[in-house]
Amino acid sequence: MRFAGVVALAAVMAVTGVSGAQDNREDRHGRKYKAPPETSRIEVLVVKDFNGKPIQNAAVIFRPMEDGQPNGSYEVKTGPDGKATIDVIPRGATVVLQVLATGFASYAKEYQVAEANKAIEVRVIRPREQVSAYQDNGDKESQRKAGVQEANRPKDSKTNKTSDTNKTNNTSSPK
Repeated sequence: MRFAGVVALAAVMAVTGVSGAQDNREDRHGRKYKAPPETSRIEVLVVKDFNGKPIQNAAVIFRPMEDGQPNGSYEVKTGPDGKATIDVIPRGATVVLQVLATGFASYAKEYQVAEANKAIEVRVIRPREQVSAYQDNGDKESQRKAGVQEANRPKDSKTNKTSDTNKTNNTSSPK
């Protein structure tokens, strides 16, 4: 009796096309599954230019470009080893990489991401005086000037060394 019910149900399903409904579901809704693009793993190492030591907590910003226009942005902070890693940038994309670190000049450069793994080393420098686009700079690079980045400390005329104004010199005793 049970066998006959199962056979009858199978016959009804075959006639009505219930088994084929799963195949036509994609066409009925008009949407097709599109696989996401292959992505690249990008590892950025941020170090100080003058000594090569890693910089912790620097902001590494990735801006993938699509048809010459930015297509969103991703920000990753560097760890104690100075490394920031991201793996959502599509292969073949152009990405603008920007690095912001406290006490250092900002860095920005455009990269073409063609391979599955890409390693980038960024050497950041101390800030420099700005070069104006509105005046003739004589094709000179910006030069670092005292007082722009650090406080100007007076030099001791006898020893020609920088004097520390925070030190107190109590060599003489009051009488």
